[in-house]
Amino acid sequence: MLEDLTKKYQVTLASNSPRRKELLTKIIPLFIVESREVEEIYPDNLQGAEIATYLSQLKSEPFQPGEKDLIITSDTIVIVDELILGKPKNYEEAKQMLTLLSGKKHKIITGVTIRTKDKKISFYDVTKVQFYKLKPDEIEYYIKEYKPFDKAGSYGIQEWIGCIGIKNMEGDYYNVMGLPIHKLYRELQQFI
Repeated sequence: MLEDLTKKYQVTLASNSPRRKELLTKIIPLFIVESREVEEIYPDNLQGAEIATYLSQLKSEPFQPGEKDLIITSDTIVIVDELILGKPKNYEEAKQMLTLLSGKKHKIITGVTIRTKDKKISFYDVTKVQFYKLKPDEIEYYIKEYKPFDKAGSYGIQEWIGCIGIKNMEGDYYNVMGLPIHKLYRELQQFI
């Protein structure tokens, strides 16, 4: 349905995430992937969805879209007990994050920015996820086998931990993977 978008624009997904790339292929047949390094720092006064949205906008700034360019950037954060969890730097951080999430409900918020030369739209989506109580050996197995160091909150819902650890979920599954594809589809229709 978005084939006309790719006739009008060269679509760029500005992300190194293989999951975001996989999800975008479900709605856009042709796009390129190009990511530019950005220091992901946000003002202290921002909270929740404001952080994810701000970071998605920040990731779009290194790009200077031409007349026929459309850039998509995204950022996902996990919030539990008022703490914001990003990507773990090492095994110990991953273990701490998963231990913190164990048995609790948390929020996954993904901010998305779409930019062309003349227009910029930003939006976000929230999904609530409840984990079962995870055993220490389950957490250790998951980290050793799946190395979730590139994932906010230290887990991928599409992986083993999602199969055995998720008790229930409220909201969009794909948002937890890093791209709220249903909202993105509707926002992109405005550019056709």
